[in-house]
Amino acid sequence: MLLKSKHIYGLAILCLVLNVQANEWSGYIAGELRYFPQSPLSADQYEDINVSIAAQPEFHHEWEDGYQSFTFVPFVRIDQHDSERTHFDIRELTWLKAAQDWELRVGIRKLFWGVTESQHLVDIVNQTDLVDHPDTEEKLGQPMINFALIRDWGTLDLFVLPGFRERTFPGSEGRLLSGGIPIDTDQTRYESGAKEKHVDWAVRWSHTLEDWDIGLSHFSGTSREPRLQPGFDNADKFVLIPYYEQIDQTGIDIQITKEDILWKLELISRDNEEGRFTALTGGLEYTFVGVFESDADVGLVTEYLFDDRNSNATTPFENDFMLGLRLTLNDVQSTELLAGSILDIDNKSRSFLLEASRRFGESLKFSLDAYIYSNISEDDLAYGFRNEDFLQLELAWYF
Repeated sequence: MLLKSKHIYGLAILCLVLNVQANEWSGYIAGELRYFPQSPLSADQYEDINVSIAAQPEFHHEWEDGYQSFTFVPFVRIDQHDSERTHFDIRELTWLKAAQDWELRVGIRKLFWGVTESQHLVDIVNQTDLVDHPDTEEKLGQPMINFALIRDWGTLDLFVLPGFRERTFPGSEGRLLSGGIPIDTDQTRYESGAKEKHVDWAVRWSHTLEDWDIGLSHFSGTSREPRLQPGFDNADKFVLIPYYEQIDQTGIDIQITKEDILWKLELISRDNEEGRFTALTGGLEYTFVGVFESDADVGLVTEYLFDDRNSNATTPFENDFMLGLRLTLNDVQSTELLAGSILDIDNKSRSFLLEASRRFGESLKFSLDAYIYSNISEDDLAYGFRNEDFLQLELAWYF
């Protein structure tokens, strides 16, 4: 397998990290196996089994009694078949200066906004690392300057976001593409003339009021979610070309804790080239604590997903219902399981997921993921995933 120079650079950093013996280093190295039981939609894509290895070390150093710190988190993955999935990224490279009522962070950072389970509408600062996993949970590091005011009335975060990060996509030989059609990132288009050099900004207020955790945010800049436009590559082969528009998005996230029930809501209003639209995800999680007089907890999760663009939405979740079950054994091995399904109320398309994990000893963690796409309608945006059911096994060593 031939590696690009950036991949060799990533491996060099990894080797350096593994040879450093210091208490300030932590992280993991993981081996992953994926099995696709169905044939791919494109002859260029691999079949059956795929193997990869990944590593994410973390260096953290504090001084001035913890009021200043430096964090460095690189990430590297080497994939058996997909050259685009073989990649290196800096998840974090951040200097923090803290005081009693303010904090300043400068560098590359990864942060999370949101409370719901099925999708994270308000989580807009970091770009999705879609090549790493289709669940959109993995994120690329984002260059930023973040100043936070910490007051009795809440925390106000101000963000300047220079340097846009394009979304990563599997290569033409990889799985989990849009219907087997290659996505040509070499022809990426932007609404802004500044392209990837456009400077975005964001602001977020967050506060806890008794049982309520509230976040109110606004983002202005280049959308992290590209539209995929039809086109042709240099060989006149049909491809999809990412197009990034300018948006303004206001969002609110709320979580209310009432004994064994968590009420959750994420709501956004976004203005783009085609006008303004509203989307929301909301629901609840009810936890049965200590079921059958054991240490285990069982949570029932239900959420509704809505987008008022209906059939014009760029997401398959425009009128959907999610039902899930979370099992936490609360044992020394930290055994956890999440199983769920999302049903499209309009066309009856369904997807199922299973995520389970368990620690072995002090350093090993085994994870199992399963994704199944069932009865996917031709008019559903998830139609390209109809042959992409997969089982994933991962064994990670933490140091």
